[in-house]
Amino acid sequence: MPDMSASVSLAVTHLVPLAKEVDQNKVTPGVLGFIVFAVMALAVWGLMKSMSKHMQRVDFKEAPDTEGEKAGQKAGPSAQRG
Repeated sequence: MPDMSASVSLAVTHLVPLAKEVDQNKVTPGVLGFIVFAVMALAVWGLMKSMSKHMQRVDFKEAPDTEGEKAGQKAGPSAQRG
């Protein structure tokens, strides 16, 4: 596996001068940050709406297990003790 430290240090040396040019008092997320946040908010809203629709379709009442009861009755009380 190649050593990644050389490429990382090269990238950092090129990015450090760019970071010094930015005024630290005026750094804002900007339009791109707002767009990313809005897209994420819409995605969460869509997922919650879809989950709500799917949860309404779920039937929480458990159907009786007729096969398990029949097998338990045939085996006798010793099998049911566990």
